[in-house]
Amino acid sequence: MPVWVRTVLILCTTWPLAACAGRQSALDPQGLQSDQVRSTLFIFLAVSAIVWIAVVLVLAVGMLRRKRATHTPLDLHEGFEQRAGRLVLGLGVATTVIVLGLSFVSYAGQRNVFAKDEHALTLKIIGHQWWWEVHYEADSPHQSFVTANEIRIPTGQPIKVELESADVIHSFWVPSLTGKMDLITGQKNELQFTAKNAGVYRGQCAEFCGLQHAHMAFDIIALPPDEFGRWRDHQNQSAQSPADQLGRQGEALFRARGCALCHNISGTLAGGQLGPDLTHVGSRTTIAAGTLPNNPATLGAWISDPQHIKPGNLMPKMPLQSNELIAILHYLEQLK
Repeated sequence: MPVWVRTVLILCTTWPLAACAGRQSALDPQGLQSDQVRSTLFIFLAVSAIVWIAVVLVLAVGMLRRKRATHTPLDLHEGFEQRAGRLVLGLGVATTVIVLGLSFVSYAGQRNVFAKDEHALTLKIIGHQWWWEVHYEADSPHQSFVTANEIRIPTGQPIKVELESADVIHSFWVPSLTGKMDLITGQKNELQFTAKNAGVYRGQCAEFCGLQHAHMAFDIIALPPDEFGRWRDHQNQSAQSPADQLGRQGEALFRARGCALCHNISGTLAGGQLGPDLTHVGSRTTIAAGTLPNNPATLGAWISDPQHIKPGNLMPKMPLQSNELIAILHYLEQLK
């Protein structure tokens, strides 16, 4: 076989496997629930494959088997009829056993996937067009805080997610950690999952929700419990006041140009509730719900013209001078 033919065949057979791993793959489980989902999937696939192969073999035998000629085609052959009856009865019993078995496997899997833990860390997530509002709930109000589009959790601890929608139907899906659950206006749905290993796992809205549905992503960052505790303590703190002149100018412009009407920054006069909370926006890895990496260039481009980057989102284009943009950008970069 020529080398180029073998190369093409290898590429054609291995290329689809590229979708079977990575930080957004149900076949690369990193959570207790996603482990169960994959195991259930493989059991169903195996049983379905066996049934399909058996049906194909029987069809092949029936097509290849030579039919005996008969002068009286309407005559009954008692032996053949008895064998056919036993075969149909056996297949009926086998079908019943398979269906009941798969139903039991599905039921057992759902019990594990939807199990509740009273000691779970509670997050309230609200879906917007097109971003995620994340509330970290606590028994004491001063230990609760709000962030957006980036969810940090401790490994080994159950996480309870309360899902709501502020507008249309969305769907919360992190295939490496758990199955999907819809966010429905006027209804609260719950989902629990536990991350086994530290890492970054990509999530995505899995229900078409409008023009920028494809750009409604988020990251779940699983941290060791002690590191998560330090991060949570820092998130509970208010934003620090700028120490330099450019930063103070940026803070003043942030309020004067209307940014504070939509965005909240804890510890300042900015108290808007329409857009994402920006108290610690400088520490996030992405902006605009996973659309862009968070760095000075992309953040400046987003502030300058968000409609060019993500058409249809609710953030208007602000008429800013270059020096004003630099000051606001400098201020936001310090919010870590």
